[in-house]
Amino acid sequence: MSDRGASPLSLPDDWPDHPDPILVLNRMGSFDWDLDAGVMQMDALAHEIFDVRPDEYDDRPETLGKRVPPGEARRLDAAVSQALKDGSENYGAYFRLRRRDGVLRWTHTQGYIRRDETGRPHRIIGIVRDATQELSDTEARRAQAAQEDARRRQTNIVQLATAALAHARTVREVIDALKDTHGLTHLGATSLVMGLVEAGRIRLIAEGPDGSFVEGTRVTRIDEPYPMSEAVRTLSPRFIESPEEFAERYPRLWQGITGLNITSAAYLPLIVQGRPIGAMGLLYSDRHGFSAEERNILVALGSSIAQSLQRAMFYEQEMDLAQGLQQAMLPRTIPSVPGADLAVRYRAAAIGGTFGRDIGGDWYDLIPLPGGRVGAVIGDVQGHDTHAAAVMGQLRIVLRAYAAEGHPPATVMARASVFLDELDTDRSATCLYAEADLSTGVFQVVRAGHIDPLVRRNDGSCHRIPVPGGLPLGLSAEFGGLDYPVGTIELDPGDTLLLCTDGLVEQPGADLDDGMDTLAALITVGPDDVRELADRLIDVAEERGGDDDVALLLLRRRALDSPRSGGRLKQYVPPGDPRALSETRRVIRTAVGAWGARDRADEIELVADEMITNVLMHTEGTAVVTLRVLTGKDRRLRVEVEDSSSALPRRREAGESGVSGRGLLLVEMLTDVWGVEARGGGKCVWGEFVVGGGDEPA
Repeated sequence: MSDRGASPLSLPDDWPDHPDPILVLNRMGSFDWDLDAGVMQMDALAHEIFDVRPDEYDDRPETLGKRVPPGEARRLDAAVSQALKDGSENYGAYFRLRRRDGVLRWTHTQGYIRRDETGRPHRIIGIVRDATQELSDTEARRAQAAQEDARRRQTNIVQLATAALAHARTVREVIDALKDTHGLTHLGATSLVMGLVEAGRIRLIAEGPDGSFVEGTRVTRIDEPYPMSEAVRTLSPRFIESPEEFAERYPRLWQGITGLNITSAAYLPLIVQGRPIGAMGLLYSDRHGFSAEERNILVALGSSIAQSLQRAMFYEQEMDLAQGLQQAMLPRTIPSVPGADLAVRYRAAAIGGTFGRDIGGDWYDLIPLPGGRVGAVIGDVQGHDTHAAAVMGQLRIVLRAYAAEGHPPATVMARASVFLDELDTDRSATCLYAEADLSTGVFQVVRAGHIDPLVRRNDGSCHRIPVPGGLPLGLSAEFGGLDYPVGTIELDPGDTLLLCTDGLVEQPGADLDDGMDTLAALITVGPDDVRELADRLIDVAEERGGDDDVALLLLRRRALDSPRSGGRLKQYVPPGDPRALSETRRVIRTAVGAWGARDRADEIELVADEMITNVLMHTEGTAVVTLRVLTGKDRRLRVEVEDSSSALPRRREAGESGVSGRGLLLVEMLTDVWGVEARGGGKCVWGEFVVGGGDEPA
């Protein structure tokens, strides 16, 4: 057994935690060997037979070399290699393994080789069992050459088919495992039909190979004279041992299958907990009659298939419920935003690659805010289950409500963290919230344990934008770390902001930074249209597979379709945070330049700074800064600074040091007009600057 590659094996996460009861009762372990990846997964019984603990086995077959003596390993490798080369579909071999106590024990393995359409082997599914009690040393050597044809035949029919069915998670996968050429070869049948019971009728869900379908049997009543109906009605199998018997007992069905050269057939009821859920028919063209042993084997096979079908039906029902819950929790529509092109996408995780979809807590949202601003959200609740989806829905609604109330981004994130901490759940969540003023292109960003955003500039280059961050939501409240620093991103017209969850970035065995670089490279060469780019990125995630969800939000800034009555910017400056004050100065200067008033930027920044400093020094509260453009006869830019104190500002003479008492004097000298207004229990100091004629802002 050798390593043939390094690509990841696509297997269901729960394999092999639930081995089939038939394998357990027969003390047989099962394995699934991906030849391309060089990875072989084993169930608990196989671990026991090889006497290796799960933490000792890394899914690599060569790791078992410490249990298989070199001579035995060479003989086993030769048997497997020969079967792979000569086109065989099965192999079997006896070999000895040495347990951890040093005792040698005989072991038997049986494998079923899966090949692609070119005949190249790519996968082996099989069983392994302890054969010590069965064979003496001499008998074992003889059996190793003879391969015990009878036992191999039984194993092929039941155990190997059961092992293949154990990996099927959907009804479609159960059918595919049985109806393809390899499946029919396992069963020894020429053709297969299967139906499910629905409201007193049997609905055909599979027939194989192509051309074996009989007209008029797509949906039949349970009381009709068909063998499948009789099997369901009586809960007993129907064995037909000759063409003559088939024609006599079921003439209507026989007329439709005479061209298939059928010589015998077995119709098995699929029973779960004493209730028929369907029936299966196996039609043979090379046998006449069924021995008692063969009948018992087929009945056992029907039981195994029934269990697989019920498991698949339960899985699909759960997935329908989970996906419905997820879709209900995500925004039904994304509003159009003046000045932006938008695209959002969600892709559920592909657990085990091709073995269905799972559900999780990834989400996106776009929140219209006062003054033409918009909030963009991306987040990921821990876990992949309906509980994660339910927590996601509650958290999305709460975060949306806090943002719509007008709270600054850091407060929105802190309150959402407190909400999640107080919720009856042990889940945490990562999140990134960006509040944008598209008239200026200024985005204020807060990050709670989430990956950084990326920006594609108008020239096509794409870069990761580092944003200071805090702890994930829920954890920050639990550990008293509710301080979320605010970063700023500036987008020019044509620039695109990308927010995503880590399912789009992380790959098994790869560094996160490498994943971000790979994503940036994909975006760089991607289409300009955000919808086409979103589709391209989701297609890449689909091709790659993976066990994590993907949520994606793209926002491309563009020039406004029509002039606006005025720009508007709102900032919150808490006391004791010098970084917030300096950041506000920079944002104001950027906005003033974007609104075509760059020649007065120094004056406006200085006046705003004086107003804010006055609030921080004399009220010990938060300063709420609003900057907006007023149009009319004269185009003016108005600066407002609100606080919670009712005490009015007063002009004072500068002290001897000359560092205090000049604030209102500067405001009066630099503004064209200023004043004070009462606002609830506080006040608003404002100043206006004439910045041009009555034209609209740029």
